[in-house]
Amino acid sequence: MYKFLKKTQRGGWMSLGGILLCITGSEAMFADLGHFSQLSIQIAFTFVVYPSLILAYMGQAAYLSKHHTIESDYHIGFYVSVPEKLRWPVLAIAILAAVVGSQAIITGTFSIIKQCSALGCFPRVKIVHTSSKIHGQIYIPEINWTLMLLCLAITVGFRDTKRMGNASGLAVITVMLVTTCLMSLVIVLCWHKSVILAICFIFFFGSIEALYFSASLIKFLEGAWVPIALSFIFLMVMYVWHYGTLKKYEFDVQSKVSINWLLGLGPTLGIVRVRGIGLIHTELVSGIPAIFSHFVTNLPAFHQVLVFLCIKSVPVPHVKPEERFLVGRVGPKEYRLYRCIARYGYRDIHKDDVEFEKDLVCSIAEFIRSEGPEYDTPLVKKEEFGIGIEGLEKNERMTVVGTSSTQLDGIKLREESDLSDTVGTSELREIRSPERPRKRVRFVLPDSPQIDRAAREELHELMEAREAGMAFILGHAYVRAKRGSSWIKRIVIDIGYDFLRRNSRGPNYALSIPHASTLEVGMIYHV
Repeated sequence: MYKFLKKTQRGGWMSLGGILLCITGSEAMFADLGHFSQLSIQIAFTFVVYPSLILAYMGQAAYLSKHHTIESDYHIGFYVSVPEKLRWPVLAIAILAAVVGSQAIITGTFSIIKQCSALGCFPRVKIVHTSSKIHGQIYIPEINWTLMLLCLAITVGFRDTKRMGNASGLAVITVMLVTTCLMSLVIVLCWHKSVILAICFIFFFGSIEALYFSASLIKFLEGAWVPIALSFIFLMVMYVWHYGTLKKYEFDVQSKVSINWLLGLGPTLGIVRVRGIGLIHTELVSGIPAIFSHFVTNLPAFHQVLVFLCIKSVPVPHVKPEERFLVGRVGPKEYRLYRCIARYGYRDIHKDDVEFEKDLVCSIAEFIRSEGPEYDTPLVKKEEFGIGIEGLEKNERMTVVGTSSTQLDGIKLREESDLSDTVGTSELREIRSPERPRKRVRFVLPDSPQIDRAAREELHELMEAREAGMAFILGHAYVRAKRGSSWIKRIVIDIGYDFLRRNSRGPNYALSIPHASTLEVGMIYHV
């Protein structure tokens, strides 16, 4: 390499952009991490892909070393070097390889968009899980159609493999350069190695990649501008969505209702309390959302049991099922107000509405049982309960509760279809609800320890409320820039974020909610 650059000088440096195309495409197989294990990809790359690439380029180089000129400009050196009898089979293999490579890129794009959406950095899209066993196999229709339209537009617009190659080369070397920079941060922050090692790493690999990057930039006007333009567009979309979401959350935090206001209403909240469970979704992990005061002042009646539900996406791949829920109480016991934080990693699968409702009710019941005098429920500590509760107040009690499948010795929820499972079981004691024509619900409690009278009454009310049904109260926030804001902020919030919000999908939990049991209330946020 050194002799080549020394001999050719500027011409050799400019040719690095074409040499870069020799390695593009082979990295696409690493996008299949959602379908295959890391070890299988490493073995396939080491023993199959890499030797095949080396043999192919050695054969092409040997041919070109004896045939310095190509008769026609329309001939491609690789196919000319292939024996004529094998040319068509090799072409078919190349087409199939292109299909496999594009499929890997599509799969990788789906995974990245899903993770960005879970972290609040990309508008919500429809995510279809194509496999019940492998979580990484997903399909996003909107992104799939977008990729198809972009591919057709570039192909029709360029009509030249050279320009498309320049675009691909700049995209790949930019990814490598960014990966090297991020890897240096991993060395320091995650592996806790010395800063000197990280600097040596980025200097050694970054200098080589910077050489290729500079050679690709000179072909900016010859097609290399496409990935830069697309990156800028997606960067603006992600920035506008993240900025609007952040401002909306800050408005929610600043507009929280004080607990003194709630205590002043009394146990009835100043309205009629009817049987049932009211599920109020909020983005807050502490405090009372402003939309709740809107409900109380405008509705003549409310549910017997109210739950403030916060579905939190945390920046980790998975949250253990036994640490799924954080359950606490809002106000005194007689208010029957609870807070439940359901934490999901960006690679976790959200359950359907029926299973989620059961897990939610069981977690509240387990929290009620854990408040007994024989239990010691400590104050919440962030270092104990992990991430996803950064906004909790210091004096707020929360209990970590797992899903019903992880609570082997906990409370079980049995409905009419499940009653036969516990008939004749002597090890379990039951709290039965009164005979009613509706769906029968009961809690199955462990034999020990004993539950005090107050907790039994609270469990009985919760059981009756579950039997009466669950209603979902959803708040729709219309975000607007407040008066006096700069024109840039007004464009970002009033036009950009509003457009993305209107054209993106609703939250995952809202898609499977029955419309007959849903109450939607809109509010305008001036941020």
